This record gives sequence, structure tokens and C-alpha cells, in this order.
Amino acid sequence: MALVLAPEGPVAEWLEDLDALMARSPGFFAGRAIVVDVSALPQLKGELSHLIAQLHGRGIRIMGIEGAEPSLLGLGLPPPMVGGRNAGEVEEPAPASDRKSVPPATSAGPPAKPTPASLLLDSPVRSGQSIIFPEGDVTVVGSVSSGAEIIAGGSIHVYGTLRGRALAGTAGDGTARIFCRRFEAELLAIDGRYRVAENLDPSLRGRPVQARLDGMAMTLSPLD
Repeated sequence: MALVLAPEGPVAEWLEDLDALMARSPGFFAGRAIVVDVSALPQLKGELSHLIAQLHGRGIRIMGIEGAEPSLLGLGLPPPMVGGRNAGEVEEPAPASDRKSVPPATSAGPPAKPTPASLLLDSPVRSGQSIIFPEGDVTVVGSVSSGAEIIAGGSIHVYGTLRGRALAGTAGDGTARIFCRRFEAELLAIDGRYRVAENLDPSLRGRPVQARLDGMAMTLSPLD
């Protein structure tokens, strides 16, 4: 599952509205898989590149583009995304001033537990499930099915078959990595750099694999 942004013209005004949303809800896009639907915009590559650059500059990690002519996409732009289904509108979170306040812990109460830096899943991630953990690493003791996705602020470890999507380093961590025992992935991403199944080496299929960034490019290497 992904959140779709659908820019409308004039783009400058749409970006102002986006900035207002991010000011009201700073964590709204954190750890989310984002698809940009540009079907309502003029099909000009220069304008498209400028829009994507503006979104990246706001810390929005884009996994794909819908509604663009294939000839406009290429080096430096996210891959095309097709075949998606609408799952409904996403509501903006209520402003902090409208949320119920939680009384601070008193000295007599137990100390607050620290936020975990990793998430451990003891069961497989099934098709249609989306696991989002922007605080750190995600480890799956099992498999990730086709149509499922893992989105982590840090690295991703899958001790089974990775058939779905794995997006690591979404908090801006370019040192994050993706590990799996059996590689059958649909899409991999690290810190906004993406590789889709069509662009992955077929010889790596079914093998233990590690993915990491080498400069601006993602590299995949077998672990066996």
C-alpha cells in the first residue's frame, strides 16, 4: 500500500498547500511509501523533474510515478507505477492542539520505557500488509509475501523469502541495508534509491542476498 499525492496546477500553489500540511503535521509523511500521480499536470519532463526535486527537498521519499508518459521517465526519476487500486482517502491527523493531552508521569509512577530502536516480527508478513517502522530496523522471522511491504527507517532483515517490497533507510539513512535468506523481491529501496523487479539480476533469484548503497547506486550481492 502507498499514499498517493496528486499535484494540481499551478504547482507553486499546490506546493504551498503541501507546506502548510507539513507544518501542521510534521510527521505525516514519515515512513510512508509515496506515489506521485501527475495525470493532472502538463507532460513536460523539465517540469516533472522540478516537481520531484521539490518533493525530495521536503524529505518526501517517492517510490513511483503514475500518469506520466513513459518517454518522460528515465535516469534520475522514480519508476512508473501501474495497476494500482484506490483504497480510499487518507485523512490529515488532527493538530496537536486538538489531541487529548496525556498527564505527565509522576515521580511515584514507573519510568517511561525507551522507544525501541528495532522491531521484531515473529510471524510472516502476508499479502496486503504494510509494516511501517521509521524509528529503526525491522527483522522478520519468516517470509514477506508478494503484495506486502516493509518500510523501515533503518535496515531490514528477512529470515525467509522476500517476495514483496522492502524500503529501508526511509528516515534518510544511506547506510541502511536489506538482507534476506531467499530473494524474490518486487521492489527494493534504500534512502529513496529504488530498484524494481525488472531491473534486478535474475541470477540472484532464490539466493541469500544483501542490498546496500554504493554512492548513489544500489548494489546487490549474494551472501552464499
